[in-house]
Amino acid sequence: MATRTDAPTRREQILKEAARLFAERGFHGVGVDEIGAAVGISGPGLYRHFAGKDAMLAELLVGISESLLTGAKRRLEEAEGVAPGAVLDSLIEGHIDFALDDRPLITLHDRELDRLRDADRKLVRQLQRQYVELWVGVVRRHYPDLAEPAARSAVHSVFGLLNSTPHLTRPGSLPDRAGTAELLHRMARGAFAAAAAGA
Repeated sequence: MATRTDAPTRREQILKEAARLFAERGFHGVGVDEIGAAVGISGPGLYRHFAGKDAMLAELLVGISESLLTGAKRRLEEAEGVAPGAVLDSLIEGHIDFALDDRPLITLHDRELDRLRDADRKLVRQLQRQYVELWVGVVRRHYPDLAEPAARSAVHSVFGLLNSTPHLTRPGSLPDRAGTAELLHRMARGAFAAAAAGA
């Protein structure tokens, strides 16, 4: 996803453009011909890569949930023996990268999750629950007096804060990327500290 540095595959190009178009015009407002044109192939040529738009949507939404969870697990493994506050900082940084670099996927999730087949939607929810619980564990290690329900609420609130980036798209509404990342990080840490202060 956003952390890749090698050239994207054709399949990844298709998914990126599909996410952008779906986020801009809605799932039903985009045809396969438009997605194909965005990556320089015919609409029917897309069927060599995907069974259809439904398959693209499922791969986008399941894929980002898998990517977030896998990335968070990797960060925890790399932070073995590190202070809980630093681990929390690492998780926040990872989610900020997603929130800044994959904004169309946030919009897509908010608008189109219910269009997934039941099995795919359940998988997304399962992956998201695992992601939340991983964060809850880290938050409670850093703030041991914070009860589990309060920690879980704080995690969901911080996700809402970080995932607000698609709504901040007017020119000049955000500082540069580094400044925005630093602001979001400071606000996320402040939210967790505020939750712990009330414990």
